[in-house]
Amino acid sequence: MKILFKVLTFVCASFLVTTTSMADPNPAGYENWKTDFSIHNIPMVEVQSGGPQKDGIPAIDDPKFVSIPEATHGGNEPVIGFSHNGEAKAYPLSVLMWHEIANDVVGGHPFAVTYCPLCNAAIVFDGMLDGEKLDFGTTGRLRNSDLLMYDRQSESWWQQFSGEAVIGVKTGKKMKIAPSRLESFASFKTRFPEGKVLVPNDPSLRQYGRNPYVDYDLRDAPYPFYSGAMPDGISPMAYVVVLRRDGEAKRVIALSKIVSAGEMMEDGFTLRWTAGRASALETANISEGRDLGNLVVTEIIEGKEADAVHDLTFAFVAYAFHPEINIQQ
Repeated sequence: MKILFKVLTFVCASFLVTTTSMADPNPAGYENWKTDFSIHNIPMVEVQSGGPQKDGIPAIDDPKFVSIPEATHGGNEPVIGFSHNGEAKAYPLSVLMWHEIANDVVGGHPFAVTYCPLCNAAIVFDGMLDGEKLDFGTTGRLRNSDLLMYDRQSESWWQQFSGEAVIGVKTGKKMKIAPSRLESFASFKTRFPEGKVLVPNDPSLRQYGRNPYVDYDLRDAPYPFYSGAMPDGISPMAYVVVLRRDGEAKRVIALSKIVSAGEMMEDGFTLRWTAGRASALETANISEGRDLGNLVVTEIIEGKEADAVHDLTFAFVAYAFHPEINIQQ
C-alpha cells in the first residue's frame, strides 16, 4: 500500500511537496543516465527518490569566495572548515544546504565538499581516485536517508556517508575522506583569519540563510525516507560522532557524552567540545538555531596532533551504516 506523506523535497529542497516513497532502481529515461545499473553492491530496492531529478539540486562547480572581512555571517553560523596545503576555506551550511556538493580546488588539489541535511553529514572527499579527477553531481536519490551522488566521469553512484561507489562501473571503489571541521564561523575566523568564505554565485537563486527543514533535528524520528531499523536506547535523532581511521568507522559516541565531559579520549582520539555553533536544522533562520557547540577531534599522526576524520550525524544514520558498533552514551 502506498503511503503518501508530506516532506521537504529530497536532500535539500526549497519547498514542501507531497511525494511517494518508493524504490527507484530504474531512473527515468529522460534523465539520460549513462550509469551501468546492472553493477551494484546494494539492494536496489533501498534506493529511493528524494523528489528532485538528476541534478535537480545543483552542485556548485565554479565556487565563489570572499575574504573574512567581506563575509556577513554571524559568529555562531555553522560552516565546514577545511584547509589543505596552506589554503583554508569555509563552506557555510546556509549555502551548502541548497546545493549539497561543492566541487572545488583547495591548495592546488581537487576536493568535493558535501553536506547531506537529512543526515547532517558534512564530509570532504579527495577529488582524485586512481589518478583520475572526479567531480560530482546529485542523483536526486537517497539510501538510508543519505545523499546518493554521482561522478560525472563514469556516472557511477556514490553513497555520501561512506564515500563508496554502490552502483555503476566504479562499484566498490572508495573515495578518501579528508579531515574537516563542522564549526562556527567565529571558530574558523580565529583559526584562519586569512581564509576564504563560500558565497552564492547567484544570491537570488535560493533562500540562502534559511533552513527548509525547520525543527528537523527536534523530531522524534527522521522523515519517512528512512524505513530501516532504529538504534536501541537512544533517540534516532540524537547527535552522535562517528570516529574514522584508515577509512573505517572505529567508534560512535553520543554528542551529549562529549558535551558533559568537555574533553575526553577514546581509542587514540581526543575529543573537545566548546559552545558557540548554531544548529542548521532547527529554526527557519539558521543563525537563530540552538547552540550545538564546536567539536574538535584530533589524533597523533607522525608524532604530531592533527585533525582526525569524523562525522557529526544522527544516531539512526550511524546505526544504519554501522549497526555493529555500539553507540557509547
